[in-house]
Amino acid sequence: MPEAQRIEIQVLRYRPEEEDKPVWQSYYVPFTNDMSVLQGLQYIKDELDGSVTFRWSCRMAICGSCGMMINGKPMLSCSTFLRDLLPGPVRVEALAHFPIERDLVVSVGEFVSKLEGIKPYIIPKEERELSQGEYLQTPEQLEQFEQFSSCINCMLCYAACPQFGLNPDFTGPGVLALLHRYNADSRDGGRAERMKIVNAEEGVWGCTAVGYCSEVCPKHVDPANAVNQNKVNSAKDFFLRFLSPKGATT
Repeated sequence: MPEAQRIEIQVLRYRPEEEDKPVWQSYYVPFTNDMSVLQGLQYIKDELDGSVTFRWSCRMAICGSCGMMINGKPMLSCSTFLRDLLPGPVRVEALAHFPIERDLVVSVGEFVSKLEGIKPYIIPKEERELSQGEYLQTPEQLEQFEQFSSCINCMLCYAACPQFGLNPDFTGPGVLALLHRYNADSRDGGRAERMKIVNAEEGVWGCTAVGYCSEVCPKHVDPANAVNQNKVNSAKDFFLRFLSPKGATT
């Protein structure tokens, strides 16, 4: 076994029963080159301080649970390695722009409500009997939305979005990217309903086109691209209303 190195991990602690505001606390963690920030936090919890609180599940950058600010950048702690953060210290805090429940755990209720609001599932264009077989798509039709279907709801893009930080009512990059994923699907018939969210004051026009959301996405979804495409779609909807009341959102 390789000899372990040591690194300082500074955790922004918030225990509402003890503190009025978050405070920094330092821990010294032995690590090897294959050890992630998440594993460092697990060492702290198991060996140094069992009261440190954080979320995690899969440890494979799939579930999106372990997102946090690492040295000021939104990242998945399971896929961020301590070796890349030498010599330290490593500063770990809860995702920016979200209410902190405890330590590194943030409240996700508002995000989930926005996600539910876009109806993130296929709404069939027409009823289809099982005997008629599956819905078919060409590779070109799949290509229109496939990239945006990789979102894991980790919320890193929200922590990176200055507009969401200023206005929590903004629908936000991740939800708008998933909205686009379903609107762009040839099998779906719910576009008109979702475009009400796109066109709303809290929809795509709240985006100021910083683009940092796409930089931090661990799955390369490019939510900024989805928002920009829907700015075009929203503008089309607006002008089509003057040509034909039935022309919008089709």
